[in-house]
Amino acid sequence: MVLLYSMMAHGGTNFGFYNGANTGQTEYEYKADLTSYDYDAPIKEHGDVHNPKYKALRRVIHECTGTPLHPLPADIERASYGLVKLQKVASFFDIFDKICDPLKVAVSEQPLSMELTGQMFGFLLYVSEYQGKGPYSILSIPKVHDRAQVFVSCSLDDVRNQIYAGVIERWSSKTLQIPTLNCSSNIRLSILVENMGRVNYGPYIFDQKGILSTVEIDGVTLHHWKMYPLSFNLLENLSKFQPIQQITDARASKVSSHGGSQNKLRDLSFYLNEEPEFYEGHFHIDSNSTVKDTFISFRGWNKGVAFVNNFNIGRFWPVMGPQCALYVPAPILRSGDNIVTCSYISLFLAGNLRTARSKS
Repeated sequence: MVLLYSMMAHGGTNFGFYNGANTGQTEYEYKADLTSYDYDAPIKEHGDVHNPKYKALRRVIHECTGTPLHPLPADIERASYGLVKLQKVASFFDIFDKICDPLKVAVSEQPLSMELTGQMFGFLLYVSEYQGKGPYSILSIPKVHDRAQVFVSCSLDDVRNQIYAGVIERWSSKTLQIPTLNCSSNIRLSILVENMGRVNYGPYIFDQKGILSTVEIDGVTLHHWKMYPLSFNLLENLSKFQPIQQITDARASKVSSHGGSQNKLRDLSFYLNEEPEFYEGHFHIDSNSTVKDTFISFRGWNKGVAFVNNFNIGRFWPVMGPQCALYVPAPILRSGDNIVTCSYISLFLAGNLRTARSKS
């Protein structure tokens, strides 16, 4: 009898929006993959081989095959650059015109998938309008891939001044109760849909994204949709769009800090905001000789995407777990000023970030 066993030898990173997803017996049993996918591999995401699993496998292979044991290479050096203090740069809808190309806006009677609008990854904003009746209405989106944040407003032409109404997710497909606004005309409905990663195996591998069904308000199908593809290519220039606003909430005066293995999480003090926002922070590296790999801890935060020097290092959602830190390789960093931007923050729990030598 021959026992065949396979395992991942070297971990890796799904930078950008390129993570995949898993599913169960149905497409609703959807589970997005993490940005980091080392799966406890013996060679870690950041190249570490000085760990118990790698050494144990090395020893067993030597004992079974007689392969000589060569000296292990040194680990790639990592550094902690300290606390990164964040400031609010803008709200999502305040800079909407800066991250959406008007020439790429799609118009259709029914919602189109992301693929049909040319938006293969990231986010797409769907906009329609309806007449509100009674104190609230019931929104139904039977099939959304993968997560939709819902907003309403009285302004049909101005994307600003949106009121957050809630979330509809692929894995629950629940209806959502949304408030009826006292508007002089129809109510604007804005649905921000996130592609959280495509299923990459099995019967559901053809995994279209966006709104893939009709959208109903109180049982009435909505028509006349506009779809706005969003780009995050200019986030490093966000502070130039409008003056940076300091975080002034008193509950955010203390910060969450999480360092390497010798540091502990302390002083968790946050505040809640229901509109997606952009936050920016800076850290300094003295010289090229000190530019090394690092990790950024997001413990205490909710959900979003992080960029370092305009490079998308991945998604974070530590309140859902299990990943609480993102890997930042040295080539992304630079001597002098480095910019960290956190964008599309859902129900943001405010705090600061900390760079660290290790993911733990």
